[in-house]
Amino acid sequence: MFEGFRLERIELSEAMLRVRIGGNGPPLLLLHGHPRTHATWHRVAPILADRFTVVCPDLRGFGQSSKPQDTPDHSGSSKRAKARDCVELMNHIGFDRFGLVGHDRGSYTAFRTAMDHSDVVSRLAILDGIPIADALQRCDARFATAWYHWFFFAQAEKPERAILADPDAWYGVNADAMGEEAYADFHAAIHDPATVHGMIEDYRAGLGIDRAHDEADRAAGRSLACPLLVLWSARDDLEDLHGDILGIWRSWAENVDGRSLDCGHHMAEEAPEELAAELGSFFSRG
Repeated sequence: MFEGFRLERIELSEAMLRVRIGGNGPPLLLLHGHPRTHATWHRVAPILADRFTVVCPDLRGFGQSSKPQDTPDHSGSSKRAKARDCVELMNHIGFDRFGLVGHDRGSYTAFRTAMDHSDVVSRLAILDGIPIADALQRCDARFATAWYHWFFFAQAEKPERAILADPDAWYGVNADAMGEEAYADFHAAIHDPATVHGMIEDYRAGLGIDRAHDEADRAAGRSLACPLLVLWSARDDLEDLHGDILGIWRSWAENVDGRSLDCGHHMAEEAPEELAAELGSFFSRG
């Protein structure tokens, strides 16, 4: 897994991140979603490493990265805080400008990084996501039923108790499809109480402080300054729930392109070659 990549633990001003780094060329930062770790990219990153310097961290709160201190507003788990990690991490490695990819929960950190640090994000790819504020504004009974976990995870203590009672049953992952080493990394994460809490805090921040940040940007008329690629899974429910995915993103950016991929939600594991081809083409445009 990640042949030719090095594995580091990098101390930043607010967090310690476990990070895989490999390849050569323009920098490309890949952010995973819930409940994954950076290992979700193990089939995509080596393909991209032929053309890019690929950086794959565990987000703060996830995997083996550090867990933020709990606060009433969950600000330590906010996407704005994680965006600061992204910029500092890339500066630490030696890059002051980079391409950025975010999947699932990682897409919200990627979006916030591009919004808050427009001078450092050259291009942005969002995988299986729309902004949190848009999702909540469009919330109806169908969304609340299909994505009930957003609201359950916002509750105090109960989500962690439910998950940790039987993590394997809760997440129900196909180990063969994920790959043995990636599954082992994922399995360790979901059985670690501190990591489960850190992942759930990401959702608690989402319904509060993250939504407020999105809404403040919308009210101020702020938008993305960089080109945007949006990809989503045809066999997941994002399009069923929200309709015109590109239309939603065009309210946030002028330069938007994208399409669905014929796969399930974890596209980096299910359609790595197709995903790598799309990302490679987009981030090679300069």
